[in-house]
Amino acid sequence: MDYRFKEGSIPLLVSMPHVGTDIPDDIAATLAPCAQVKADTDWHLEQLYGFLDEMGASTLAARWSRYVIDLNRPPENTNLYPGQDTTGLCPVDTFGREQLYQPGKAPDDAEVRRRLALYWQPYHERLRAELDRLLALHGRVVLWEAHSIASVVPRFFEGKLPDLNFGTADGASCDADLTARIAALARADGKFTVAVNGRFKGGHITRHYGQPERGIHAVQLEMCQSTYMDEAFPFDYRPDLALQVQPVLRRLLQAAADWARP
Repeated sequence: MDYRFKEGSIPLLVSMPHVGTDIPDDIAATLAPCAQVKADTDWHLEQLYGFLDEMGASTLAARWSRYVIDLNRPPENTNLYPGQDTTGLCPVDTFGREQLYQPGKAPDDAEVRRRLALYWQPYHERLRAELDRLLALHGRVVLWEAHSIASVVPRFFEGKLPDLNFGTADGASCDADLTARIAALARADGKFTVAVNGRFKGGHITRHYGQPERGIHAVQLEMCQSTYMDEAFPFDYRPDLALQVQPVLRRLLQAAADWARP
């Protein structure tokens, strides 16, 4: 299976497109040694969001590494942040600018199309089907895009990123009332710094599937990995840190689900 999926009963779908770590053998044979570290993975999010089953939320998590293909990039590979540096649909380098492929073995256009069909399309078909199911059941649904990133990545932003970065495509993917409620809750206890539509405004999934006029409200949360794990290899999960941020996450997701209920 190309993803891990659990069907829920409440109007909330949590998508985790960058948690995958598997790389097919034929692609792995073309990669440089640095790719095996998989440093740009959204590590441990399924564990961090482990309370979702109890809530009754639907969850969708990637199997394949973003080095195979990035599920949160548009299929035509347009830049989501025009004028800014970013990695593409089939990344050729890491966030630290290390070359992912052995010389002469980067994917050509035909290989990119093959990966779109084999690895990108199944995730998006499941995502669309579940959104449609939940929308038919409830009349309104929240799509929560769960992501994480190292707190300092000079390639993409200056200094340290805020702890919790919410993106709604500058308000286009989600009702303003829901965004305001989530941001207020995130700031309420003062433990974590918060940004809304700052450096991260939501990727392809947030922008493409978020259609408030249809009742689908998409929010991306890009978390600093320093809030729940060690950012250096081997990228260990830190239960002591996770226990601080998990209650906040649960309140956020519960608020989103409650808001979406008829």
